[in-house]
Amino acid sequence: MHPAFARSLRAFAATLAAALAVVAAPVALAAPALAEQCTEHAAPPPPVDTSEKPKPGQTVPPPLPVPAQPVGGDRLGGCGPILPPGAPALPPGDTSASWVLQDLDTGAVVAAKDPHARERPASLIKTLLALVVVTELKPDQVIVPTKEDAEQECTCVGITAGGHYTVDQLLHGLLMHSGNDVAHAFATALGGVDAAVAKMNALAARIGATDTRAATPSGLDGPGMSTSAYDLSLVFHYAMKQPEFAKAVATKTYTIPAIDGKPPIPVFNDNKLLGVYPGFLGGKTGFTDDARHTYVGGAERDGHRLAIVMMRAEQRPTKVVDQAAKLLDYGFALEKNGAQPVGQIAYQPLSSDAAPMSDKEVTPAGATTAAAQKPDPFGATGWVLTVVVLVIIVAGFVISYQRKRNVRS
Repeated sequence: MHPAFARSLRAFAATLAAALAVVAAPVALAAPALAEQCTEHAAPPPPVDTSEKPKPGQTVPPPLPVPAQPVGGDRLGGCGPILPPGAPALPPGDTSASWVLQDLDTGAVVAAKDPHARERPASLIKTLLALVVVTELKPDQVIVPTKEDAEQECTCVGITAGGHYTVDQLLHGLLMHSGNDVAHAFATALGGVDAAVAKMNALAARIGATDTRAATPSGLDGPGMSTSAYDLSLVFHYAMKQPEFAKAVATKTYTIPAIDGKPPIPVFNDNKLLGVYPGFLGGKTGFTDDARHTYVGGAERDGHRLAIVMMRAEQRPTKVVDQAAKLLDYGFALEKNGAQPVGQIAYQPLSSDAAPMSDKEVTPAGATTAAAQKPDPFGATGWVLTVVVLVIIVAGFVISYQRKRNVRS
């Protein structure tokens, strides 16, 4: 091989290697290292009864995929307790499979335990239904329940078919006494059970609740139903910013007035911490045989508002509300001592007239960012084209040079 031609090839090789290095650099930077994820609890435990048996023609959907990055922060991918550095020991008596303590104002996750474990929500899914209701229906809108609405499997508030109730009245019955009849009436008003469940799941996806799949509007167990302590913390964070929701969960007693010749309906709040735990803001309880006991409650102390979500808990040896109170005390003590958060609830303002987010607008943490919405204007494709053009130019130079050498010889 002619020495000049060999030098040209070496130069070409060096140029190509440099160009490939330029391409590789942004690609490497764009691919973040995957955080370690707990995948042991990617689906709820097997059911103990037949409540999740699919209807004829219905199939059980597979478990939801586990996101590549833990939603809310890398540490929230863990299986066990997730505490700030130097945190004191957890209070005794906790029976829940998972829980999340969050700051309701900042969204900081103060502490957690297996926060993304998929569990059944029981009636805590009514918080998601309520969030759909307050974003789609007006408080003074009148709803007339059907016979099917009024005859749902109870717990029931006692609404009657053909009665006339406002959305606000029914919202109190849904959240204070966990009325399954009210949940079905709301579902009917939203277009039917299937439509309501679809809206619940769409809203969950929109706000980044990647562990959540509603199967019923009431929380009665159904095929494929799942959520997590993190997701319900996210839903509660949104819901407590809605005045109608916050007012309903903070109400101890309420009366749906006499209507259409029917007697008034007294409604009592099931949450036993209301009026007992100092600064309690309200919450929601839930239970099914498969879900066991689920709980969410918030409280305010010394200018801080915290909320606890507990999944798959038991009433013994201490009541779930007492376990929740101890965890709230623990969270307030951590914040008072300036403990660092272990994660972050990815919250964004929610508007009833906002267009639904597309999948591309949601980052792995469930938050919309400019970087997530706007692709690199040059991008990997631009770099590849640059290399191709460079290769053609260098190859043309080499061929031209070799032809000149052949003519001279």
